[in-house]
Amino acid sequence: MNLLNFSEANCRNCYKCLRTCSVKAVKIKNDQAGIVEERCIGCGQCLIVCPQNARNIQSDLQLVRNAIKENKKVIASIAPSFVGAFSFDEAQKMAVVLKTLGFQKAEETAGGADVVAELYKSAVESGKQESMITSCCPSANYLVEKYFPSLTKFLIPVVSPMLAHGKLLKKKYGYDSMVVFIGPCAAKKIEAVSFQHKETIDAVLTFEELSKWINDEGIDIDELTPQDFDGNASSRGAAFPIIGGVLKSFDADGSEKNYELLKVDGINECMEIFKAMEEGRVKGVCVEVNICRGGCLNGPGMPKNADSFFVRQKKVKEYLTKRKSQIVKSECEIPKNVDFSKVFVPRPIVRESIDPAAIKHILESMGKFEPGDELNCGGCGYNTCREKAQAVLEGMAEMNMCLPFMRGKAESVTNVIFENTPNIIMLIDEELKVKEINPTAEKLFGIKADYLKERPISIIMDDEHFRRVRDTKKPLLGQKVFYKNYGIVLQQNILYLEKQSMLLAIMSNNTMEEKQREELKRVKENALDAAQRVIEKQMRVAQEIASLLGETTAETKVTLTKLKEIAIQETGE
Repeated sequence: MNLLNFSEANCRNCYKCLRTCSVKAVKIKNDQAGIVEERCIGCGQCLIVCPQNARNIQSDLQLVRNAIKENKKVIASIAPSFVGAFSFDEAQKMAVVLKTLGFQKAEETAGGADVVAELYKSAVESGKQESMITSCCPSANYLVEKYFPSLTKFLIPVVSPMLAHGKLLKKKYGYDSMVVFIGPCAAKKIEAVSFQHKETIDAVLTFEELSKWINDEGIDIDELTPQDFDGNASSRGAAFPIIGGVLKSFDADGSEKNYELLKVDGINECMEIFKAMEEGRVKGVCVEVNICRGGCLNGPGMPKNADSFFVRQKKVKEYLTKRKSQIVKSECEIPKNVDFSKVFVPRPIVRESIDPAAIKHILESMGKFEPGDELNCGGCGYNTCREKAQAVLEGMAEMNMCLPFMRGKAESVTNVIFENTPNIIMLIDEELKVKEINPTAEKLFGIKADYLKERPISIIMDDEHFRRVRDTKKPLLGQKVFYKNYGIVLQQNILYLEKQSMLLAIMSNNTMEEKQREELKRVKENALDAAQRVIEKQMRVAQEIASLLGETTAETKVTLTKLKEIAIQETGE
């Protein structure tokens, strides 16, 4: 049904939702949180704490507005905690607000709470069960059904005030009317669509949705004239949002002797009392349970701009004081032809048995080879490392959720790089004092890191370049510097880390490259000199050859001339 879930958000690996969820109904997959409906009790606490405000509670607001536009008979049932949720000088102004928004009738859910109080009183006086648990809080009911199923028989088989009032309104205004419950509880959205009472409540709005609607319509509450609600409700029903208000509603004179009356609020506290009851350590009690710490006044559907809890509580108490004259001391009339019973069914969460060897394998994969490695820090959201390992096997969690493991892994890789890189790495603070240097720097400068830490960088090199980067915040990249004292050439990269207010220096030793470059230059120069000498020698040889050729050619010419003359003389004779 997915009435409550997270919208797609930029999860930051905080796991705040999972840590908040006592029943671990939040699943992390691909770094995205999601609610597993089968495990969820609908308390909505995980959505409240999300730092990304990624809560996605299905809204019936448009459904209600459309029904009003279509002139349907829309009836409002507003939870008594509205007095603390909204800021106005007189609570009755809320009736006017609801009528202004288009509701034909507006009543307080406290009318249904009156009926529930009478039915509770009868059940408790009968003393049929060993112990009893109130059933006003749907999240508490789901917690019992799913996680403490053996206690389901102790839940008082009576509907919640919302459902009780919905049944009264349907009977009073007609079954064709649209009943809208307005309150601070997210779980009411789930309860309203329950197969047992599916047509009792037609829509559920949170106070946050109502606040948005009021703002959209531009209603100025301060300018409204107070008006009574359409129905009559007692102050005992209006006290339900206050811790202990349910018990007091049916035991106002403190005469109940069948059970010890206990009031418990907060999911962990509820689980604690339920566990004690399950184990038989607590018996003969009637427990008023509220999943939200502080009761309904601290529900997840409260407006974001609502007053603090104690201010809200004070407002409700002042409202109750004004209505003391309406306290119902005698039994209220309960319609005979309306069924207010509720059937609670055990729905235990079945978890597969996990092979201890599989858990051991997951733990080892997270670097936890011995019990001492299991920090049980809770950073992932699970109470113990073994609980987390089981969640991984169940597909509810991912291994990379283990923050110490991932941090150790990251630090391990970082340390390997830092310790083994051939480059010089140094961290310098704004006072130009050394915070960290790696082994390569120690070896090159012939100095120990422990000695150099917290000392000026000028001890080993000129700090001019560091000062320039610090002052200008501009990086110095690829600058070659010859350090005569060390006989080395370094290519320097110095950056300013603004968030850390530090300087990061990464330097590569280019001494060998420079020597090779100089050697290559010398070889080239020698080669050029040799070539020049060869050319000059060749020129001299060519000149000498040319000179010799000239002499021999002249001699040859003389000789040939003489031979010619002799030949001519011989022919003449």
